Amino acid sequence: MRQGLPGRDGRAVSATLFPTPTLEGRQMRADIAPGGTFPDYELPDHEDVPRRLSEIQGDDLLILTLARGHYCPKEHQQHLELAANYPKINVAYTRVATIATDEHHTLQEFRNSVGAQWPFLADPGRIVQKDLDIQEYTDPDNDPMIPHTLVLKPGLIIHTIYNGYWFWGRPSFVDLWHDLRDATREIRPDWDLAAPGLREAWEAGDFTAFHGWDKREAPSPSAA
Repeated sequence: MRQGLPGRDGRAVSATLFPTPTLEGRQMRADIAPGGTFPDYELPDHEDVPRRLSEIQGDDLLILTLARGHYCPKEHQQHLELAANYPKINVAYTRVATIATDEHHTLQEFRNSVGAQWPFLADPGRIVQKDLDIQEYTDPDNDPMIPHTLVLKPGLIIHTIYNGYWFWGRPSFVDLWHDLRDATREIRPDWDLAAPGLREAWEAGDFTAFHGWDKREAPSPSAA
């Protein structure tokens, strides 16, 4: 309780202050916050192949969903939207991964039912749920994770966290577009080709600031 807030008649009244909901996901383990590093979990994917998040991400941005599982219609709606926009995500050098508490075959059904083209990772042992302290204790029958969506910069650096316990807490594709634009601007020195020094670096054969070019052969002079 907080005392001393003025009422309409000028007298002090008491009021209860509730924590303000934020998209940063304060309900998670304290170190899982923007600017921190997300754990590099290794879990079997939908083909039962062990995969690390860092392997899936490479040096790109990563959209990571921590999902309740196949049984939840809210998960289907969120992942259907992601799948519908996956062609845009894919051409934008952005990866996607989903972790759910489903067993292997149920995980495959979940992935297929939403038309996803990205890896789904199975965590029936609740490794992530326990490690991040995100048990959805209001559903003891299914014992899922509290759903979260994260945007991760290269190195699994956390840019944004959304708490999706309530459906409207989850990001729309428009929300993700804003996050991904901001994150790309932060990590790509060649975001603006008019930035001072970029053209000079290119013409000098220094491609370290140009995404992808540092892994290719030097372009011909006519490509500059």
